[in-house]
Amino acid sequence: MTKKERYQFVIDYFSKHSPEAETELLYDNPFQLLVAVILSAQCTDKRVNQTTPALFEHYPDPESLSKASPEELFPLIRSISYPNNKAKHLVGMANKLMNEFGGQVPMTVDELVTLPGVGRKTANVITSVIDQQPNMAVDTHVFRVSARLGLTTAAKTPLAAEKQLIRHIPKELVHKAHHWLILHGRYTCTARSPKCGECGLTTACKFYNNKHKQ
Repeated sequence: MTKKERYQFVIDYFSKHSPEAETELLYDNPFQLLVAVILSAQCTDKRVNQTTPALFEHYPDPESLSKASPEELFPLIRSISYPNNKAKHLVGMANKLMNEFGGQVPMTVDELVTLPGVGRKTANVITSVIDQQPNMAVDTHVFRVSARLGLTTAAKTPLAAEKQLIRHIPKELVHKAHHWLILHGRYTCTARSPKCGECGLTTACKFYNNKHKQ
């Protein structure tokens, strides 16, 4: 199977079986999504979703969050990984939104990565989810699944994987493909014990076919 055929097989499969894939983070607006994605670093979406309702009740917008201190924020996010750092990042992010962006979440990767706690992956998530921009956020799931399937080849970094995926996935599907790969990695192509017996992609999967070579 050529790389082009492999990509087409994967896209066709997900288009049929998961046409409405979307983030599992709960949010009502771009600010809430930005907060949730910052909190989700090295933490599960489930845990974030358990934490954000109380957080948003206290701090529903950038203005209210910008007036908080990290110490005030900490008790609300103590169950999240790295709560001290994330509390500082969230307050710093809200202050920068108020001071430099008129309280609005910017919609370019270059602007977003200037915010505390926001790296390229987070910026890609925000722009692809909110604005459906063709940006591919590569987390551990996307990195693992794309390599196992053979969509990426010898990609040593998330950025290298991102560039390979963007090159081969149709522009209008990139924002959706991000969720396809994440959810597949979260529930089927898991890190330690991939559920190959439940997977509909084994025909195209390099990992599976290498493992089952006679």
